[in-house]
Amino acid sequence: MPYPQTPWTLQGYAIQTLHLINIDRVRSLIPSELEIISVWPGKTFCGVYLSQYGSGSVLEYSELIVIPAVVSYRGKIGGWVSHIYVDNADSVAGGREIWGLPKELAAFTWEQGERVTVYQGNQKLCSLRYNRQSLAWKQRLGASSYSAKGTDLLMFSAEVESLIGLIGSHLEIPAESPFSGMGLSQPFSTVRCEQLRLRVDAPKIVGQRKVEAIYR
Repeated sequence: MPYPQTPWTLQGYAIQTLHLINIDRVRSLIPSELEIISVWPGKTFCGVYLSQYGSGSVLEYSELIVIPAVVSYRGKIGGWVSHIYVDNADSVAGGREIWGLPKELAAFTWEQGERVTVYQGNQKLCSLRYNRQSLAWKQRLGASSYSAKGTDLLMFSAEVESLIGLIGSHLEIPAESPFSGMGLSQPFSTVRCEQLRLRVDAPKIVGQRKVEAIYR
């Protein structure tokens, strides 16, 4: 199946929520080689990222990413992606084969820039209501994430340039959703990114896992 080579450059918009979550609820989702960073006794940061990439992107698709924890490995900090869904089969193939990400197909419904709902078949994964952006500033940011391919532990970087603004939001996760067991509370902060330009680089092998990860 064809997919672009790295780096992937994507343009569109995104909403990123930030939550405080109990480490005990997500520990089983994180490889034992990674240390979960505690930002408060027994708690870490978790994020839900929803985006739509359009014209000017190497692939056009919508995306849902769940990051259950901020982690570190040999002193380098990043996020761990436990669940990731897109509506483009080429993105699934590239995500799995290049980055070792557990991408799956899903359907996205964007409603007039105020609500997005994600389904997999007849199962609702989540729904996010969010406010329109009233005040934003241009910002360039960088971040790193961990993933695994076979026994290789990978790390890759991403650079973002966007108009960024704080907004209000409400997240709904049905009990049957694959990530409902994380116990996600309502976000304490939500960021909306307009005129988003995202570059995702090729991963680098940073270590080895004791047990090979198996994704369905």
